[in-house]
Amino acid sequence: MQYNFKLAGKKYSADVEEKEGNKLAITLNGKNYEVEIERPQAAAPVVRPVAAPAPQRTASPVAAAPRPAAGGKSINSPLPGVVLDIKVNVGDTVQVGQVVMVVEAMKMENNIEATQAGTVTKILKQKGDPVMEGDALIQL
Repeated sequence: MQYNFKLAGKKYSADVEEKEGNKLAITLNGKNYEVEIERPQAAAPVVRPVAAPAPQRTASPVAAAPRPAAGGKSINSPLPGVVLDIKVNVGDTVQVGQVVMVVEAMKMENNIEATQAGTVTKILKQKGDPVMEGDALIQL
C-alpha cells in the first residue's frame, strides 16, 4: 500500500508491505527499510486509526523531545505527525481517556488521550509543531 505524508513540512511517499508478525517492509524515496512495530503497552493511549510507522530520520538536525520536570508526569505522542489541535489549557484537570490533543499523521486525525489523571501544568507542543513518537506533549 502506498502512503503519502508530510513530516516537518517535507513531503514523503512510502510503499508499505506487511510481513510476518510485527514486521513491515517500507520503500521510502527508493530506499528499502525493514522495520518492526512495537506493540503499545497497556498504559499507552488509544489512537484510532493506526498509522504506519514513519521512516527513519534523515540527516537533518532535529531538536530533542521535551521531557517533564522532575516529579512531573507527561502525556507522550504515540506516533509521529503534526499537532492539529490542542483540547486543553494550562490549569485544566484531565481524566484518563480524555482527548487532550489531535495529531495528524498521514492525512488522518488521531486523538491523543490522557493516560493518567492530573492537572495540566505545561503544554509542550503548539499547533503546527512536528512531533516524533515518544515526544512529551503535555505535562501534568
